[in-house]
Amino acid sequence: MLNVDGISVRGGTRLRLQDVSFTLARGQTLAVVGESGAGKSTLIDAILGLVPCHSGHVTWDAAPVRDCRPALVMQEPRSAFNPRMSLRRSVMEPLVAKRITPDQQHLDQLCHGLEIPPDLLDRRPSEVSIGQAQRVGILRALIAAPPLVLFDEPLSALDAVTQKHSARLIAQMQRAQGFAALIVTHDLGYAAAFADHIAVLRAGRVEELSTAPAFVDAPASAYGRRLRDAAFALGALEHVA
Repeated sequence: MLNVDGISVRGGTRLRLQDVSFTLARGQTLAVVGESGAGKSTLIDAILGLVPCHSGHVTWDAAPVRDCRPALVMQEPRSAFNPRMSLRRSVMEPLVAKRITPDQQHLDQLCHGLEIPPDLLDRRPSEVSIGQAQRVGILRALIAAPPLVLFDEPLSALDAVTQKHSARLIAQMQRAQGFAALIVTHDLGYAAAFADHIAVLRAGRVEELSTAPAFVDAPASAYGRRLRDAAFALGALEHVA
């Protein structure tokens, strides 16, 4: 289980995160929503240990998060890869880093689940579509079977049709592998449809934390209600209302 316990992160003279706390169990999905500058990406960096916490701590099963070797799916699919390397070589990097012998059957199963043609991995990032690069990014994140996967705006670079398809693929792979998923997103419709819980982040603080259905039905904070109502006005929540 991921335990984020009262963490605060400084950025220059101000706090980018302030007393943020939540837990996330294996197999569950937490969506972190909020406007730009709310601290969502800083939260991912803090969990991964890329920025120091001024106070509080982050653990996985009572041990440092780095010990569980979490995986990250980045926002920009193509820029997440070395342009000079084949996608196959990039996918294998986590296994090389962890000194794990590649399992072709495991790779084939993941490719099948993510609808990645085998020959696609022999191409370079510039030779595939953004949607294909996104699926390969998820493949690389899952290749070493991490218990925790962090997704930083995983759908924002995709068109509407590809967004829906990718969202379903992520959910299917999570059910198959049972990892805990923390998803940072601006898309409240995506959060409501696929997350178990929603955390609303505002100015570095957790404004509210609730189950996804409870948030859609009756947000606990005025800010949460504004986000929910705006999503309804845009039609993003019609399918989950």
